[in-house]
Parts: sequence; C-alpha cells; structure tokens
Amino acid sequence: MPSSLPVFDTTVQETNIWLKAIAAELEPCDRHQAYQGARATLHALRDRLAPDPAMHLAAQLPMLLRGMFTEGWQPSQTPTLERDVDAFLARIEAALPPDFPIDTESLARGVFRGLADIMDHDLLTKVLRQLPLPLRALWPQTLATL
Repeated sequence: MPSSLPVFDTTVQETNIWLKAIAAELEPCDRHQAYQGARATLHALRDRLAPDPAMHLAAQLPMLLRGMFTEGWQPSQTPTLERDVDAFLARIEAALPPDFPIDTESLARGVFRGLADIMDHDLLTKVLRQLPLPLRALWPQTLATL
C-alpha cells in the first residue's frame, strides 16, 4: 500500500532491491534473514571504519538502510581495533539471533558481494583501503586486491 509520501515509497522499493540482491548472495535466505545479516555485517563494518569513511559509505545506501546503518552508532568509539577476520566475524555473530541459519563468514562474504554488485566500486575501494588487509579478504576479489 503506497504512502502519501513518495520519498518513503521510493526508499522502501530501493531497500527491497538491495535486500533482494543480498539475499541472492546468501541463498537459501529470505529478505528478513538478509536484513538481519546485512544489519549485523554493516554495523561491524561501520564500527571498524573511522567516522568519515563510514558516512561516505552510508550516503550510498537507500534511506532505510542508511538509518539502520547509523542506528546505535557511537562515532567517538570508532574505529574498533579488529585486525583479523575471526575477531571481525565474532562481532557480526554477536549481533545475530542465536539460531541464524548461515555461518558468519559466508554471511559476511555474501553481504559484501551483494553490496559490491550494487554500490559504486570507486567508493568501495576507498572504504576498503581503510580496513586491515585480512578484513579486505572478505570482499569480492575484484575489490579486495585494489
């Protein structure tokens, strides 16, 4: 049912496109699971970035996902210090429901593949350069080697 504000209708449509792209990378996965996984993964990524790169990334997201991205954010406590994949994945796993059906590494890789399919690669390259090398390995090879 459309709202009386076109901007809301547009962001719902855009968000559904993004979640569908992420869900496609996580099959079998529904949009609710894609949302939960994207939320946990994007929060871990956001917290690992300095505030400016995090906001550059957020600016590329649909309005609803941008709101989710910044939900609960404490920029003065970022970036966090995870330098290895296991610590980063542990942060994601801690934010997921206990019965989440996808293993955390597959989830992170799938979310990042979905983002790479939709987002501007120049922006993602700038974001990736802010991450330690081991964390870049979770991204698609076309980006992780830049």
